[in-house]
Amino acid sequence: MVVLLLNLNFLQVIKANDYRTDPRNSRVLLEEYDRERGAILVGNEPIAISKATNDVLKYLRTYLDPQIYAFATGYYSHIYGSTGVERYQNSILAGTDDRLFVKRVVELLTQEASKGGDVKLTLNAAAQEAAWKGLAGRRGAVVAIEPSTGRILALVSSPSYDPNDLSAHDGGEVRKAWDKLTTDEAMPLLDRALSQTYPPGSTFKLVTAAAALSSGQYTPTSPVPGPERLNLPQTSVDLPNYFKGTCTPGSDKTTITHALEKSCNTTFGAIGMALGQDALRRQAEAFGFGESLNVPMPVARSVFPSNLNAPQTAQSAIGQFDVRTTPLQMAMVAAAIANQGVVMTPYLVEELRARDLDVLSRTDPQELSRAMSPEVAAELTKIMVSVVDNGTATNAQISGVQVAGKTGTAQVGNGKNPHAWFVCFAPALNPTVAIAVVLENGGSERQIEVGGNLLAAPIARAVMRAVLGQ
Repeated sequence: MVVLLLNLNFLQVIKANDYRTDPRNSRVLLEEYDRERGAILVGNEPIAISKATNDVLKYLRTYLDPQIYAFATGYYSHIYGSTGVERYQNSILAGTDDRLFVKRVVELLTQEASKGGDVKLTLNAAAQEAAWKGLAGRRGAVVAIEPSTGRILALVSSPSYDPNDLSAHDGGEVRKAWDKLTTDEAMPLLDRALSQTYPPGSTFKLVTAAAALSSGQYTPTSPVPGPERLNLPQTSVDLPNYFKGTCTPGSDKTTITHALEKSCNTTFGAIGMALGQDALRRQAEAFGFGESLNVPMPVARSVFPSNLNAPQTAQSAIGQFDVRTTPLQMAMVAAAIANQGVVMTPYLVEELRARDLDVLSRTDPQELSRAMSPEVAAELTKIMVSVVDNGTATNAQISGVQVAGKTGTAQVGNGKNPHAWFVCFAPALNPTVAIAVVLENGGSERQIEVGGNLLAAPIARAVMRAVLGQ
């Protein structure tokens, strides 16, 4: 009896809120359909609204430009619950939040129709559309961040889905749509921007370069190894540069600047082993690797592996082996360099509003960590500008705008084509946007290090131009 009473208290008191807010709790959802749900806004334009109906569920959740914004809004379904902002800002949208208590009392006294509050997002409509058009249905993601604040300006995952299909009131049609989405091998319900991790490939060389320059042992121009193939200890397998002669023809020495321009694997593999796995891990964590982030949706943790031997450290230093990262995390790496070494906490919700447009709360930018000194950030910025002007990222160039960037092509094995990456920020000396683009299996074996330039850089350029108003 004691155990039963304890369990009852646990369920009804301690876990009550968890069960009440669980997106699978259809009883709570059905109660919420009696009240007009608040809007989700981009700028001051709604991208999710509720329309009155004549059926048992009094309001129908409706999404405008649904596929472009699907992974920001999420869906709101009476069968399958909710995701995205619909889930993580539900109390405001549903009107049950304590901050709306006075409004609810006024509505009760005046017999005014009850309505939830509105959620304004940080997204830039032009950037969001440019990212969506750039991906063009290919598997991948784009994340854009305002470096000085952490505001998320674009959050696009492809392929996408139409949340309207899951918010419909016809249960049969909703289940049919769900079955189709969940059995699609392209996984259109997967948020590749926040929930999926990838090997970052050569974009991770920015992290290794930051660790090297911060150590005091290296400068952008000091001589570093740059052989055509790097002899790795404890193994008969060497680490090659993918294109013969592209790093330092006729020499075994180069500089960090030139090695980033040409994306020399051997240089950063050698630097990684010289610095050691702990230095690389500390630097990655300073950028946000290992953090549990919520934007407000939870973000998959980016990981730098542990217990590495020397060859594994070399591979990890170039973003291979077991290094895994979200596109959001790589946008944070670029944003930190752009923001003089300071990593800002990323966020998607700008404001919470009552139905009369009173602002209930506004998100204040918060510093997450310091990844490097302003001096090291300035050195990396200069090198990344050279990567775009003279190196592997020429497709990111914008007339009249200085762009800082880094390409990457991450090998995934199993005979699959590599992922094509590009990270960047602009304008280089007064940055307003930092971007990460990944295209799953987007490169080809013959394009290894330039895959990011050919495929991902043009998407980033379009997003940059959208943010900059060009």
